[in-house]
Amino acid sequence: MPREGLHYPGSYAAVRSWFPDDDACLDYLDWLRWPDGFACPHCGCVVSWEMKGRVRRCAGCRRRVSRTAGTIFQDTRTPLTVWFAAAWYMTSAKNGVSALQMQRLLGLGSYQTAWTMLHRFRTAMGLAGHDKLSGTVEVDETFVGGEHAGPGGRGAFGKEIVIVAVELLEPKGFGRVRLAVIPNASTEVLREFLLANIERGSTVVTDGWQPYRKAVGDDFDHIRHPISSSGFQAHELLPAVHRVAALLKRWLLGTHQGSMIGGHLPAYLDEFTFRFNRRRASHRGLVFYRLLQLAVGAPPVTYRELVVNSKPKGVRPAGVLGPRGRPGTLALPPADKPWRQTQSLD
Repeated sequence: MPREGLHYPGSYAAVRSWFPDDDACLDYLDWLRWPDGFACPHCGCVVSWEMKGRVRRCAGCRRRVSRTAGTIFQDTRTPLTVWFAAAWYMTSAKNGVSALQMQRLLGLGSYQTAWTMLHRFRTAMGLAGHDKLSGTVEVDETFVGGEHAGPGGRGAFGKEIVIVAVELLEPKGFGRVRLAVIPNASTEVLREFLLANIERGSTVVTDGWQPYRKAVGDDFDHIRHPISSSGFQAHELLPAVHRVAALLKRWLLGTHQGSMIGGHLPAYLDEFTFRFNRRRASHRGLVFYRLLQLAVGAPPVTYRELVVNSKPKGVRPAGVLGPRGRPGTLALPPADKPWRQTQSLD
């Protein structure tokens, strides 16, 4: 089990102490990527030496091996100190941060840079270990979006169907969750989700939606709660999925102002799932550690690959002037009490 102060920093002060410059950040990524020591991906040789930049030279095949190649940091122009600060803000804040917040916090001149960094981290979050849910699991669908003009309810324009599965803990409480965007609530789609996310033999609790009968089949025990004939509200019969769905919508509306583009909803669901399933982590630093651990194992992805529908709107925060350029490193020398210089200006 990773330990605070040994495997990961426990506070923002520790983050600044552990990672004062890009070299320290790069060494930490090396340690996460090659915990047993460097191994050349081409020949397997374990002997190498560092070269200028983010490169190692293999002593066996003599090839140059990029230390960030094959990770979400590949080809990034953003200093690693900025990446690490973004990872800390993203994991330490209870509700995360939006791209605009990140742009302001780190003084980035480009909204696109902040947006891309966060989505690359969400790509890594989507690769988190997905052991199937087990025991008693509530399953239901909810509708996200629909803020466009037009009819309300299930037929509203812009709505996405999100299926939610929540483990129930004894005597009470919720365990892990799984969420996914689905095209419809047909038997085939529901069955595919159940088999992919829930252990066979578990008990699945649903409402009275008929397609669940065949979707469950003989692989699961099935408890049905028809809403219309019960005399109860849906949230009373299926409290877990409705609580999680409400938290999801509140998070999307509060942190992201409900402005996420429909095609990017799966990425936001990955982040929500990653956060929810680690809500009981003893230290925020442990979540930071897990995120970077996933980041060095996630494949590289470019901005053009991330964008689904349209380019995010460029926003320049107050105080950030001049043309767009490469983000500056956070490894700056200590300032010599600039506030004292104000006396000489008076």
